[in-house]
Parts: sequence; C-alpha cells; structure tokens
Amino acid sequence: MTARARGVLGAMAVVVLAAGCTATGTADSTASSPPAATVTPSAPAPARTAQGTLLVADFGSDTVTFVDPQRGPLASVKVGTAPYGLAVGEDGRAWVATGEYRGGGMGIALAPDGKHVYVGVNVPDEKGMLEVVDTATRKVTDTVPVGRRPFDVDVSRDGGEVYATGHDSFDVTAVRADTLTARRFEVAPYGTEGGLGSWLKPHYAAVRDDGKLLLPFEGEKLAVLDPRTGKVAVEPMTADTHQHGARLTPDGTLLAVGTGPIGAGDDDASLTIRTADGKERVVPLDGPHEDVAASRDGRTAYVTGGFTRDGFWDGITVVDLRSGDTHRLPAGHRPLGIAVL
Repeated sequence: MTARARGVLGAMAVVVLAAGCTATGTADSTASSPPAATVTPSAPAPARTAQGTLLVADFGSDTVTFVDPQRGPLASVKVGTAPYGLAVGEDGRAWVATGEYRGGGMGIALAPDGKHVYVGVNVPDEKGMLEVVDTATRKVTDTVPVGRRPFDVDVSRDGGEVYATGHDSFDVTAVRADTLTARRFEVAPYGTEGGLGSWLKPHYAAVRDDGKLLLPFEGEKLAVLDPRTGKVAVEPMTADTHQHGARLTPDGTLLAVGTGPIGAGDDDASLTIRTADGKERVVPLDGPHEDVAASRDGRTAYVTGGFTRDGFWDGITVVDLRSGDTHRLPAGHRPLGIAVL
C-alpha cells in the first residue's frame, strides 16, 4: 500500500452515529476524535427515532438527514466530508462512508452479525481498498485491495463473503470474511472498450437468496454473477436508461434506479420493479435519481434524487410498489445513500 493510500484509509472512510436512539445524536470517526456533531433540526424531532424513519446521506452538505416518510425532514447531523453510502445495524447505529470524490468511502455494508462493517474506499488513480472495521472498537483492522472506485459493497447472507463492485475496473471483488483472500470477477456485459471513459460499467449490486449477485446495466441487461463459479449470465431488462441503485425487497423483487439518459436513445429516469420470475414494471421518475431503499413491508420504495452527476435535486421520490403512484419529499442536499430504520 502506498503512503498516499494510507493517508486516505481510515481518516476519511467511515463515521458512526447513534441512528436508532434519537434524531439529535452525535457522530464520531473510527479513526480520530473530532468535535461532537452539530444538529440542525428542520422540525421538532421525536424523543426517539421511530421505526420506518429514513436516513439519507447528504453528499452536498456533509450531513445525514432523518426523514419522516410522511412529513419530510426531521433533523440533520454533521458526519464528515461528502457522505456517500450508509448502513444501519440492529443496535441502532448507522455507519456512514464519507469522502468519495476527494478519496474516501463509497459503498458500505454490515456483516449479518454486526461485528464488522466493510467500506469500499476510492483511492484516486489507484486500485480501491476494502476497509474492515471492528464495530466494537470502531477501528480499521484490515484493508484488502479491490477494484477501482468501489461504488457498492455487499455481504453474502451468511456473512462469509464481502463483495466490492469496482465501477472503474468493470469487476466485482469477492473477499473471504475469515481469511481476507480475494477473487476478482469481470462483470462487463458490454465489454470494457472505452476504459475509464466508458459509461457501460457496473454500479450497484444486490445479493439474492441463492447467493448470486444482480447488477443492472442500462435498463437493457441484468448481469447475474455466481460468486461460487465466477460465471456471469445476462438477462434482458426493459427500461432502456442508465441504471445505478439496486435493492431487493423482502419477497425478492429487484428495484433498479434509472438515472436518466446519458446518450442518444436513452429513456428518462425510472424505477424498474422486477419480480423474482423476471417480469418487469417501469415507473417513470421526474429527474435524475441515484439509490433506493424499501420499506420493511416491501410495499414502498424510497429513491434518492442526489445523483453522482449533474442534474441532482434535493429530495426523495416515494413509490407505491403496487400502484406505481409517486410523490416527492424534501430530504437534505444532494442525497445519495439511503436506509430505513
């Protein structure tokens, strides 16, 4: 690891805040002891954060915002530079990856047992790194090289493997949680021509019950990666739009966010609702969007408007997954990652 990479790791990658206790908690870094976070309530906050409250990483304002899914923002907490992804544990703590475009955290995931959090770290002009954080001590215990610019991090259902999706290297790196040995799988259904300048790269993944990873591409192709064999199958999709966020609902329905056109012929932003048998409905969205979370009952999707390119907006689109009805909520500044308490 280079000195430059060491300077990025730990110092910028992740912060933790008490998400499930109150909406006026503090945040502190796993690598240092910054001042206590400031809280800027936009409405009176409840004594305890209610189940179903949304947490949104505000890339544009260095905060996490608590959002009531009916009424809108409750309060915001300062967490560090450019918060990107976030994950919430059963203990009520939220872990926030910070610093992406300046070198720092992007994708993030918690182990099923809550003992470790895994952070994909963007190291400018070099391979990315996967940080392993001990959640009890809040210290980075290990780092593993992964693909470039790890947009997303996911964990197998049994916690045995961690998957880092390398946007700029067209790959997924599978890391054994016990030995930290890594295997690289190319995931490039359009090929790798164009390199860093290509738009046809992997972004986010979702891990299915059978252990396979689902990676949507361009509203045209769904790459299905089997990490046991390294084989990638490709299934057709129907939205015909540049796709980013991916999430599975409790019944196995895949939600894939269409950000909008990046070239001639692309359709506008949308949310693809793809059932386990491959049937799709496409719900139009107004303007670019980035990531998605689902309610605990699987009936509602929350799609952030932050977007990693120009054209973002400051809110969330709420989608009724049965009717396809939508409405907007305000939510911080350039919201990217989202989780449901």
